[in-house]
Amino acid sequence: MRKLLLLLLGCVALLAITATAAPPRFAEVKPEDALVFPRDFGAHPDYRTEWWYATGWLQTPDGKQLGFQLTFFRAATEHDRDNPSSFAPKQLIIAHAALSDPTIGRLLHDQKAARSGFDLAYAKTDNTDVKLQDWRFVRDEKGVYHANIPATDFTLTLDLAPTQPIMPQGEGGYSRKGPLPGQASHYFSEPQLKVSGSVSRNGKPVAVTGTAWLDREWSTSYLAPGASGWDWMGINLDDGSALMAFRIRAKDGSTLWSHATLRDAAGRMTQFAQQDIRFTPLRNWRSPHTDASYPVAIALDTGGIRWTLEPLQDDQELDSRASTGSVYWEGAVRVTRDGKPAGRGYLELTGYVSPLKL
Repeated sequence: MRKLLLLLLGCVALLAITATAAPPRFAEVKPEDALVFPRDFGAHPDYRTEWWYATGWLQTPDGKQLGFQLTFFRAATEHDRDNPSSFAPKQLIIAHAALSDPTIGRLLHDQKAARSGFDLAYAKTDNTDVKLQDWRFVRDEKGVYHANIPATDFTLTLDLAPTQPIMPQGEGGYSRKGPLPGQASHYFSEPQLKVSGSVSRNGKPVAVTGTAWLDREWSTSYLAPGASGWDWMGINLDDGSALMAFRIRAKDGSTLWSHATLRDAAGRMTQFAQQDIRFTPLRNWRSPHTDASYPVAIALDTGGIRWTLEPLQDDQELDSRASTGSVYWEGAVRVTRDGKPAGRGYLELTGYVSPLKL
């Protein structure tokens, strides 16, 4: 009884400290803060939000096409960062995994969330090494990423090896997301990753190869107050080029901000001005799960080039209300350039069920 009383008193004291402590002050994204490696492969706990986002296409030995998504999020909470308790939830680790298989016709997906600590969940600062229980994503000394994701309906055991230099987004990694300078992220990509490994379903591993795209972003103030979500694409083109484009949508569906970058196989970068970027929905799919309508086929115009995106399958909606609180469409897409087959990648559509909140 005495031990229980002491424990209760300790909890009350901890709650009192948390209630009276000043909320933490997070770092702001600034254009003068250049990317620095290898530091920026690791976590940035002074910022509010961060993610490691891998998407890609896989092929089995018999030629079957699959899409996969793997995301780890780190989110700083409003709890006092000076609180010495190991139980204080200062950082949250969240993870999503998904597999697109047209023979199934719907997205297989899983999600996890936990507070950082006790070696059960963490995001290390010296290199990419994120863990959430038995899910892990780690970068080795050669720059190869190793993913081990035993999800509910499938297991991803994949190696993602770089074939090209890092691709800074925006101005040297400072990526604007709105009209105010603080509405931005630090952002770089690693396109054209060479993938090998296996995908297991029902305990049966199948060897796979393919290509992937990795996005790294960290921010504190990402979206403008009037934003509802975004449309984003990361495309590995067949000639070795890489295309990234996004638009931030207002609640009325108009474009608040947009950006596109094309890097050719020789490494030459083209940044497209907002007036040279246009997103045009070509076909919508209505979800039988949430009744949301998503523009799953999209045309992107960039400075006289028309890119057309068609999904590997329509049903690639991921319901993450048990972790991040949002529902979004994240899908494998085929891409044409001015009507000719050009590559494959991923399209992300957020804020179509309800306005997105980070």
